[in-house]
Amino acid sequence: MSAPAVATTPAAPAAPKKKAFSWVNLGLGAAIQTFEVSTLGQPFEVVKTHMAANRGDGLVTAVKKTYQRGGIRGFYQGLIPWAWIEASTKGAVLLFASSELEYQAKKLGASPGAAGVLGGMGGGVAQAYTTMGFCTFMKTVEVTRHKDAAAAEKSSIQVAREIFAKEGIVGLNKGVSAVAVRQMTNWGSRLGIARITESVIQSMRPVERRGDKLTTGERLGASVVGGALACWNQPIEVIRVEMQSQVQDPTRPTKMTISSTAKWIWQKNGFLGFYRGVTPRIGLGIYLTCCMVFGGDSLKAYVAEQQAKKAAAKQA
Repeated sequence: MSAPAVATTPAAPAAPKKKAFSWVNLGLGAAIQTFEVSTLGQPFEVVKTHMAANRGDGLVTAVKKTYQRGGIRGFYQGLIPWAWIEASTKGAVLLFASSELEYQAKKLGASPGAAGVLGGMGGGVAQAYTTMGFCTFMKTVEVTRHKDAAAAEKSSIQVAREIFAKEGIVGLNKGVSAVAVRQMTNWGSRLGIARITESVIQSMRPVERRGDKLTTGERLGASVVGGALACWNQPIEVIRVEMQSQVQDPTRPTKMTISSTAKWIWQKNGFLGFYRGVTPRIGLGIYLTCCMVFGGDSLKAYVAEQQAKKAAAKQA
């Protein structure tokens, strides 16, 4: 007589693990982003902001006017201290927030891709409401404020103090909700599109190579595609710039909300007005990706190698 069949229950999926925290990687991220914004990043940012605030100017005109405002230094308006503060802190905020949200999403049963997108969106919002709000506002102020003889003597810090004295912390974070929407859609789109591109690259490989780890070039290509296509949300970037702009226009709404600003831009510039500055923004996204992928991977590999050598030397 055969033994009765024993019912078996499927093994529970392994619990997700939190990403290990590393002060070294945090410092590297801050250093790379500060390098990026101090080289070509800020010029892209300045030209993009000028075009979004002055929607009648094309790319060539924006570059000429920026140069006329201060020569080469004109392309670095808002770099010190605002862009440096933003670059050195936003990576840490994104790392903490996105890692925790991604972990919690996986615990609730989300797929790795969905958890990554949710983590990126939440991390982007966290960036906006911590350090990016006032930094983005002050960078925009520096690019768009009228600089006559008297105004030119005021430093960026003096302008910030005057705004704070007049309007408080709310004044320094003007347009922060639009920044939050931009960052949420930025990181959600970048991660999502990059993951889809990686899957397409895998599907185009020979059958025997599918599933192999992507090369650095393939990952860079996927990230560049994600960064470029994520610029579909340029309308919210134009709205954000207009809400923070210091360009004087008597027809602007007195209370600038996302909806009232969008309505005013539509009435004044039509559909194309929402995509002013998209070209330098794409360039900014691609350059940032190159710095973070090539620079980040290379530096992390170098640091890991040096740490391994030190650990081996101690054991010897």
